[in-house]
Amino acid sequence: MKALIRDGVLVEDEFTTVDDSADLPAEGAVIVGLERWQGSRDELLARDAPVGLRLSSEQAPELIGDGLDRLAVIALEFPAFRDGRAYSYARLLREKYDFGGELRAVGDVLLEQLHFMARTGFNAFEIESDDPLRDFEIAAADFSVWYQPAADGRRTALELRREPSQA
Repeated sequence: MKALIRDGVLVEDEFTTVDDSADLPAEGAVIVGLERWQGSRDELLARDAPVGLRLSSEQAPELIGDGLDRLAVIALEFPAFRDGRAYSYARLLREKYDFGGELRAVGDVLLEQLHFMARTGFNAFEIESDDPLRDFEIAAADFSVWYQPAADGRRTALELRREPSQA
């Protein structure tokens, strides 16, 4: 079963993903593709409901243009486990473009990669699982110390080592 974990909590997805060629629903939160976003940005932002954008792995964040600060969610697609461009895009969105909304991992989202996704800035994950919250919690607990700095703000092993001992 597909499930959405946001900020470590299993939630109901209030967004409807709308194909670029389909009609937009009259109301309600929607996630649209880049083509629709580029062609109907003003119409989408005028809606009385949250708007999200889904980017495929070939679509870099620079293509979003104006209105980034008005998007409630950006869904970055992992087409296959070996395609890691969404990791780079997540970090760019958080650090370079200062995107503060929901950053959702969609597509081939593997439990073994959730902690790496969270490190680069993802805070929501669309996963396939019979017990999604349990599986998320297990995956999130895989590592407790990190060697490299990342978008999640956790202190690195070096920073922790330099702290005065509490002996």
